[in-house]
Amino acid sequence: MIPIKITTAADPVDALLQAGLKNLWYPICPSGFVAERPVSLRRLGRKIALWRDAAGKLNALEDHCPHRGAPLSQGVVLGDRLACPYHGVEVRCDGTVTKVPGSPGCKLEGSRAALAFHVQERHGAVFLFNSDANLDTPPPLELPEQLESDEYSSFLCYTEWKGDYRYVMDNVMDPMHGIFLHKQSHSMAQGESSAAFQIRPTETGFVFEKQGQRGINFDWTEWASTNVHWMRLEIPYPKTGGPGGGFHIVGLYTPIAPDVSAVFHWRCRKLDGWQRDTWRFLYKNRLEARHWHVLEQDRVMLEQMEPDANQRENLYQHDMGIVRLRRQLKSLACEQLAAANPHKAVA
Repeated sequence: MIPIKITTAADPVDALLQAGLKNLWYPICPSGFVAERPVSLRRLGRKIALWRDAAGKLNALEDHCPHRGAPLSQGVVLGDRLACPYHGVEVRCDGTVTKVPGSPGCKLEGSRAALAFHVQERHGAVFLFNSDANLDTPPPLELPEQLESDEYSSFLCYTEWKGDYRYVMDNVMDPMHGIFLHKQSHSMAQGESSAAFQIRPTETGFVFEKQGQRGINFDWTEWASTNVHWMRLEIPYPKTGGPGGGFHIVGLYTPIAPDVSAVFHWRCRKLDGWQRDTWRFLYKNRLEARHWHVLEQDRVMLEQMEPDANQRENLYQHDMGIVRLRRQLKSLACEQLAAANPHKAVA
C-alpha cells in the first residue's frame, strides 16, 4: 500500500475535484478486497467501512461511528449491521442506529445518524455512489458496452499510483504519447509521430481523435458521463495478439488521497466461442505481462512529475482534449458548489 498524506487544496473548486465530484458512481476497489471481515478504505475524501452480510451482499458506511467517531470497520458484523467496538453501538447498512447498549432508548437510538453508501459489484470491482447524504435510491450505474455487453470478454487491471488521479485522466486523454512513450510496444509501434486532432461531441461526452489516422496506434480517446465518468480507447492488435480485432480499454480513476490514485483498467475484446477461449488463454499467458509493461511506463512518467506540473505547462494542439476535459470537470465542480452554496459566488 502507498503511504497516504492528507492535504486539502485551498481553492474550493480544486478541493472538490481533488476529493472527487459528488453524486457519481466510482469504482473503489476490486471485489476481492472485501472478504469475511470488514475493511476500511480511504476513498473520495472519506474513510469507508465495507463488509458482507451472511449472504455475501456488500454494504458500506462511513467508517465513523455516530457516537464518538470510532472506526466501525474494527467492529463486529451482525448481518446488515456493524457493532462499534468502542461502545457497542449498532449501525445498520442504511445508516440507522438500531441499538445503543449503554443507554437504551436515548435520542441516538433509531436515528439515521451515520452516512451510508450504495454499492454495487460489477465486472470484478466495487462501485460506490459518492453522496453527502443518505439516499434511498441512487441513479443507475451505466457503463460502456465493452463491459455491459455479453459480446465482449474483459479482464480487470487494478493498481494504485502516486499522484493526483487527474494526472492519470490527462494521460489517457493524450493519444499522442503512445507513439513516443510506448513506441517499443507490440501494439503501438506504428503510426505518424505528428498529427492534427479534433474534438467530436457525443451524447454523453466527447471523443478526442487524430485526423486521418484510425486503427493504426492509440488514435482516439472518449470521455463520457453516465452517472459515472469513464474513458474508453482502442488499440489495434497484430495477428500475434490472437483473434478478436481491436483491443479496447475502459478506464475509471478514483482519488484515494491527493497524492494517491486508484487506477482501474478493463481490457476488452469482442469475441465468443473458441476465439474467446483462445484470447483469454493468450492474455493470461503472454499478453498480460506486455500490457503491464506499457502501464508501468505510464506510472513511472506520472509519478516523477511534480505535483504542480500542470501549473507550469505550455500546451499545444495535441492537448486540446486535456483542456476540454479539465474545463468539463471544473464546470461540474462549479455547478455542485453553487448548488450547495446558492448565495456564494463560485469562480
